[in-house]
Amino acid sequence: MAKDGKHFFLVTADPKLEGSLRALWPEDKVAWTCFGRGASALEHLFSDPPDLLVVDGDLPDMPGVELIRLIKGENVYRQLPVVLCLKDESVVDDLDFSNLEIDDFVVRPLSPATVKGRLILAYHRSTRELDASPLTKLPGNTSIIHRIQDLIDRREDFALAYIDLDHFKSFNDKYGFSRGDEVLLMTARVIVNSIRAFMGSNTFVGHVGGDDFVFIVPPDKAEGACQLVIDNFDSIVPNFYDQEDRMRGAIHSVDRRGNRQVFPLMAISLAVVFNRDGKLSHFGEASQIAMNLKKEAKKNPKSCYVLDKRA
Repeated sequence: MAKDGKHFFLVTADPKLEGSLRALWPEDKVAWTCFGRGASALEHLFSDPPDLLVVDGDLPDMPGVELIRLIKGENVYRQLPVVLCLKDESVVDDLDFSNLEIDDFVVRPLSPATVKGRLILAYHRSTRELDASPLTKLPGNTSIIHRIQDLIDRREDFALAYIDLDHFKSFNDKYGFSRGDEVLLMTARVIVNSIRAFMGSNTFVGHVGGDDFVFIVPPDKAEGACQLVIDNFDSIVPNFYDQEDRMRGAIHSVDRRGNRQVFPLMAISLAVVFNRDGKLSHFGEASQIAMNLKKEAKKNPKSCYVLDKRA
């Protein structure tokens, strides 16, 4: 399930259920800690939180749904993936799923393949949601790193574009963070919709944070994708400025010392790194190459892209 192994909690007084779940993975992949009572699980949860929690619907000291309510009532554990195990199909209709904060449920008698799949899905679903950018809902830094490294490990050819906005700070300073967020949302949509035109097995869009984004496309699609992103961004971004600034193509402002300053309208810079024939061995290499390329791109005051031309 994961190279470094995962730690799952199980709350049940049923040794048969415990044995069934422990048998799903070898211990070096998933280590289980089992508690016979809900109160015991609560005590350990706060000192040693697991990667995933499975709760038996029938516990000796409290209903399983009550234990889940207590855990999810703690804000820090709202992202903890929780799977409820029900005794049979007859109790499913009795649950109020709209108010029950679980990520999935399984029903006895357990099918090992189905249970294993649903636990994996619950775990990965929660990690994706936790990693996603709150503003754009795009995959965040952890997902980006994993995606890049996975492609490198599989020695797949790809083009990785690092993107950021030029003169975004001056826009934020004049128009405020709310309108700045609108620009970031627009940028995310522009990138996603542009890359959608290049659908393929290696396409991916992520939000590193702030005004930094990435996308991944097949190498032969990189230049076309970059140009489409630039064209779409440049056609839309002037609409976020007041008419006066839009007409003169710049923001005029005065700093704290009374000096008059002029900032161009926002532009977008793209630095594209290629992985061909297994050239890269670690995502950090791609990041370092892109940082140097972005310095070149930013020398151009207008939107542009720079490609890594090295062999």
